[in-house]
Amino acid sequence: MADPTPKHASDVIQPANKRGLARLAAVQAIYQMDLSGADLVEVVAQFEELRLGKELDGELYRDADEGWFRGILAGVVKHQNEIDPLIHEALPDSWPLARMHTLLRSILRAGVFELQNRKDVPARVVINEYLDVAKSFYEEDEPKLVNGVLDHLARTIREDEFPKKEEPDSQSD
Repeated sequence: MADPTPKHASDVIQPANKRGLARLAAVQAIYQMDLSGADLVEVVAQFEELRLGKELDGELYRDADEGWFRGILAGVVKHQNEIDPLIHEALPDSWPLARMHTLLRSILRAGVFELQNRKDVPARVVINEYLDVAKSFYEEDEPKLVNGVLDHLARTIREDEFPKKEEPDSQSD
């Protein structure tokens, strides 16, 4: 079972990438909300007051883009009923959403939210950012799953960002 604290919290995301730090914090907050049943306002306040840019349990949490953090959380909460069926359909039958670890589900929800709603960020950037988040918690198959699911959904949600495969000429002489 994965711990919602990255293996090396200070080394996970590049220092200049405040959006990356916001994504990491958002995934942790979504995880916390899912497990505890805490509401959005309570979790945002806790993260902004106690974690973002603060020291907690000997780990220094770098400053994150608080607006980006809040936007991801609010968006996942608001659109979860749309996001979860998309994830479910993209998963292999052997790995259903309902039986997936809460942290992995949180990563996918945040990634799908950004693919759907943050068109100002290229799909490949969203995929890579959440792949990095997954790698900060997992070492085995989970990052591959995150990459595969987000890539698959990005090609549907943002098909204009991916080159079309040319089909062989079906006309005969």
